[in-house]
Amino acid sequence: LGRNTSSNVQKVLWVCDELGLPYEREDYGLHFGGNKEPEYLAMNPNGLVPTIVDDGFVLWESNSICRYLAAKHDKKGAILPDSLQDRASAERWMDWQLTTAQGNFGPLFLLLTRKPEAERTPEAIAELTGKAAAMLKIVDTQLGRTEYMACDRFTLGDVPLGIIAYRWFAFQGVQRPDLPNLKRWYDALAKRPAYKKQVMIGL
Repeated sequence: LGRNTSSNVQKVLWVCDELGLPYEREDYGLHFGGNKEPEYLAMNPNGLVPTIVDDGFVLWESNSICRYLAAKHDKKGAILPDSLQDRASAERWMDWQLTTAQGNFGPLFLLLTRKPEAERTPEAIAELTGKAAAMLKIVDTQLGRTEYMACDRFTLGDVPLGIIAYRWFAFQGVQRPDLPNLKRWYDALAKRPAYKKQVMIGL
């Protein structure tokens, strides 16, 4: 349950496609509404998206949903690393996206896509771009050590930050610092059919 323009819904849809899972999606949130209705709040008291219903089991929080789907369905190691250390690293970057990355990136996204044009001053854009860039330099440094976020292959750890990467490179009128490792990784993600379908759909 959730609109496909939500970054958190996109995480889940991307994982579903990587795993080849069939699903039905219903629009909830923003102009679609429904997420503040009693029926929805009984499933997800936050009133946010996404929420999944899997054989009667209800789960919310996008990263938790992604972990659940991978644990249940990824029997061939498509996105879950075999190594305990690599899996822990993947989950570390998923957690870091929630605790650190989103707080530094989200305000820039909201300014450029949701705020009135009068509020999008060069000063405001520059300030928030600087905060987002400082966070992405951490990602760039990591990607100088490994091909992907957790290790040298695509894993679940690439999904949450991969959403941010698309939006970062899709922004117009933003002065982006040169982060070559980030760009290399983004270009690799952009070749994945599931990423193209679920994430690269505009802002």
